[in-house]
Amino acid sequence: MKKIIQNLLILSVGMNISCSQEKKEFQYPDVQPPVANVKPFEITAKHGHVRVDNYYWLNDRDNQEVIDYLNAENAYLDTMLSHTKDFQDKLFKEIRSRIKEDDSSVPYKLDDYFYYSRFVEGGEYPIYARKKGSLNADEEIIMDGNELGKGKSFLNFFTSVSEDHNLAAIIMDTQGRNFYTVMIKDLTTGEMLPDKIENIRSSAVWSNDNKSFYYSIPDPITLRNFQVKRHILGQDSSLDEVIFEETDQTLSCGVGKTKSKEYIIIGSGRTDASYAMYFPVDNPVKPIVIAPLQDNVQYNVDHAGGESFMIYTNQDAVNYRLVDAPISNPSTSNWKDIIPNRTDIFLEGVDYFKDYMAVQETKEGLAKIRIIRYEDQSSHELEFGEPAYTASLGNNPAFETDVVRYSYTSMTTPNSVYDYNMETRDKILMKEQAVLGDFEKENYQTERIMVTARDGKKVPMSIVYRKVKFKKDGTMPGWIYAYGSYGYSMEATFSSARLSLLDRGMVYAIAHIRGGQEMGGDWYEDGKMMNKKNSFYDFIDCSKWLQDNGYVAKDKLFASGGSAGGLLMGGILNMAPEVYRGVVADVAFVDVVTTMMDETIPLTTFKWLEWGNPNIQEQYEYMLSYSPYDNVEAKDYPHILATTGLHDSQVQYWEPAKWVAKLRTLKTDKNNLFLYTNMDAGHGGASGRFERLKEVAREYAFAFDILGIRE
Repeated sequence: MKKIIQNLLILSVGMNISCSQEKKEFQYPDVQPPVANVKPFEITAKHGHVRVDNYYWLNDRDNQEVIDYLNAENAYLDTMLSHTKDFQDKLFKEIRSRIKEDDSSVPYKLDDYFYYSRFVEGGEYPIYARKKGSLNADEEIIMDGNELGKGKSFLNFFTSVSEDHNLAAIIMDTQGRNFYTVMIKDLTTGEMLPDKIENIRSSAVWSNDNKSFYYSIPDPITLRNFQVKRHILGQDSSLDEVIFEETDQTLSCGVGKTKSKEYIIIGSGRTDASYAMYFPVDNPVKPIVIAPLQDNVQYNVDHAGGESFMIYTNQDAVNYRLVDAPISNPSTSNWKDIIPNRTDIFLEGVDYFKDYMAVQETKEGLAKIRIIRYEDQSSHELEFGEPAYTASLGNNPAFETDVVRYSYTSMTTPNSVYDYNMETRDKILMKEQAVLGDFEKENYQTERIMVTARDGKKVPMSIVYRKVKFKKDGTMPGWIYAYGSYGYSMEATFSSARLSLLDRGMVYAIAHIRGGQEMGGDWYEDGKMMNKKNSFYDFIDCSKWLQDNGYVAKDKLFASGGSAGGLLMGGILNMAPEVYRGVVADVAFVDVVTTMMDETIPLTTFKWLEWGNPNIQEQYEYMLSYSPYDNVEAKDYPHILATTGLHDSQVQYWEPAKWVAKLRTLKTDKNNLFLYTNMDAGHGGASGRFERLKEVAREYAFAFDILGIRE
């Protein structure tokens, strides 16, 4: 069917494709976009409000009419951007050429083994491997992703090795819906065991006896993780014991093991609250609750030895604090501060070692790493020298060591891995990600700006550009990105793909808007639920700042965001379409009210405390006031490229599809409006390190084409 539609579109174009050299705009006068059929469907809220959704029918992926429509949109996009195909290929090859194809991660030591992953030239997927005793020893391959991915249109996989290092759980998703299948490999023989568990949504957490492991599975309707099970090797998975079941539909549970390897921790939570349970790792008794669920209280539990749990929590601490609690009675009345709440510093997390704690914090939107010695509570900070950067604690499985691994990157510095000796304070650069070609970090400039938002709040914004191309005269093209939800902070990180924008004169900015936690716990609270519009306002105000201060031309600014960041894109398109020349909205969550009303859609109830419960009229009306799909109007919009994945379980494909269909009928401009659906993937797009770059190249070509940049 897809080929037929493509051929029809190509035939309809015929010889009428024209190019105006003066305006540098390609025109396709005879090509008409697909038009989705209008089928009115009434949606009634519990408090009586009625909405009519003309494209509700698109939510049936088993309906051939739906598939035909998605294929027609893909064909339309291919045709309308066909003149950029050579440029897309050039961008793809350019981006790929910067990647060191035969690359490997920095090995980490665990007991007698050094574990790492590596890529081979031309390989799409990682090879997980190890060496015993020394890095000069022979390599043992745990799993070769290129072999595993043969014949599969999609693959995402990872491994979990047993405590005795003799077995490995191979955990893989072949659809992109985040449903994983677990298989077990005997690393002593190289053979696969008969054990097979399907449809899990977690890693495999091994017991210390190496005979069993724990995992979590989703509710088949809502897809929230609702059970933790234990699998005994050699046993049919249908007999796996349910260790815990979460009956509250607003909560999702997971399972992990403490750093001491003495306890299994089961955590269950939602966006505003969580609680945890524990039991000895090899004795799966009924899990013991540490502290019951309490509204607006989050906490995570670890154990590094001794008689106390270490608990990271926001109880009475908007910026989080670290407490300890006796294992014999860990209730909240016995929690004692180790690191108290501070008004100016956000506590991101802690890692534990024999003699030290490594603490990750954020101050004024910038990451800090602090080392605390247990013996005398003395502390010191690591120093970082750029105005906009990010640093974070790395993989540190060893406990009896003075060395902590951390990563560092900025918008001009490729991702770098350091080993830092907490005793001597010496650091060693273990690896800086190679960027092939003529890249020199000195050719690029990064800045960090505090933008005054309309309500007076100071919003951090990180900016990068190529020095020789940049002129602060209001003529530059620009690209601004943000996320702004769930408390996820968007850091000022490096991207080798982004160089293709910078080298063509694009100014790139990341707006650290409310809804993330870049500026602390209040920053998140001030961008969620009944404060959600602050995220949109912050983004628009940062965009205007770039234009008003000469960084970007008023008619050359592009914006992008994905998932909840796609909601952001939909919101700013309705609120301030005149600010942007074009917008890329990836896997966009744009139909907020309908999705939050449908409790059969995966993860809906789990997200009520992020967006609102539509059964509560005040929250319903607030969501309705900004919902991108519900607020599409008959007016001019900029150029738009929306993307989705047919198998996406986090933001269902029909949200962007309905949004584009409605925009087509109402928008009054002649700007491009495209929908791309990856028919083989889910929320993360194409799998493989190179295939996904083709999607990046398409998005870049979409923007460059509008700007008249062809090479």
